Amino acid sequence: MKKSADIIIVGGSVIGSSIAYNLLNDGYTGEVTVFEKDPIYEFSSTPRSAGGIRQLFTTAINIQISRYSLQKYKTFPDDMAIDGEKAEIDFRQRGYLFLAKNENMTQLENQSELQRQYGVDSNLLSPEELLTITPELNIHDLQGGLYSPEDGYLDPYSVMQGYAKKAKKLGAVYHSENVETILYDRNGISGVQLPNGETYHAPIVINCAGPWAPALSEKINCPVPIIPLKRQIIQFDIGDPLTHDLPLTVDPTGVYFRHEGKSLITGFSENVKPGIDFRWSRDFFMKELWPILGNRIDNFMRAKIVSGWAGMYSHNTEDQNAIIGEHPDLAGYYMACGFSGHGMQQAPAVGKGLAELIMTGTYQTLDLSPLRFERFIEKDLLIEGAIV
Repeated sequence: MKKSADIIIVGGSVIGSSIAYNLLNDGYTGEVTVFEKDPIYEFSSTPRSAGGIRQLFTTAINIQISRYSLQKYKTFPDDMAIDGEKAEIDFRQRGYLFLAKNENMTQLENQSELQRQYGVDSNLLSPEELLTITPELNIHDLQGGLYSPEDGYLDPYSVMQGYAKKAKKLGAVYHSENVETILYDRNGISGVQLPNGETYHAPIVINCAGPWAPALSEKINCPVPIIPLKRQIIQFDIGDPLTHDLPLTVDPTGVYFRHEGKSLITGFSENVKPGIDFRWSRDFFMKELWPILGNRIDNFMRAKIVSGWAGMYSHNTEDQNAIIGEHPDLAGYYMACGFSGHGMQQAPAVGKGLAELIMTGTYQTLDLSPLRFERFIEKDLLIEGAIV
């Protein structure tokens, strides 16, 4: 029996599953097949992320993407409900807060002006106003901060499962198989091949393989400027609890922290060699994070590590933004990769946009063309200044 589909998605985490859901939810009648090599998503980037959702970006397209995604996450439990059971994602709109000192404040002022143009409730705060949000904050070296009360954080694993379960309910077929390579001929994409030699035919293949996306693309002579980078997150408890629940707070050093239940989590974009690496280290917390955390909030000086984990950033080395759309040199080859840590928060808009592009040939709800692959050839890079 010939194995075939109309669309094959490689990677069934939050991006791939959002695309599958949006295609079928918007009326696509063809067969959508998703290949996900990790059926329990143990090493998927999505559930290993910090789960932040923010609109505080420096480029118009990222702000618009987050505006759209934020609204979708507000209604996600009902939208993804199956047989009356809501898809709860524990969305806590406790805000996002960037702290600033010295020249950072001028940068935040410029960002706020752009964000407000697109309807973001973006607020510049004085050092004293920061204390109304987090009374324990040490503000001695701060000039202020940038705060959006609409933003916050959620459970990324539940988001991913919500999309995957709803996509399956709508008819998407999921296979727990690895894709060895993508197949093509002179006319364009023809399908995929599995490690055992089995082939599945399709005229459209979407590469949503996260940190494994560049290797897959390299095999078909369509290299992309993406490298996998390890990012660690440490969960810890403190002796004296804070007065208020924290927004996801980003220190001027780049160290971020937020509540995770009664505990807290923290992380930092450390300088590491590219490669797939899921090891985490207590030394990372003790040497890199704890001194900064303790300097910012005295309560953090009495900290006890609860657990930790590491996940992969699919880091775009050119401009730290996603690559979305059809490859100009290979008909039927679509990409949604290189999110540089923003995949979960951009998934609703990316899924909607790619579904529209495939079904109608154009973006309709939101123009994602600034994230096209061609920008690298055209030297039209999209530099994002707010990378965490």
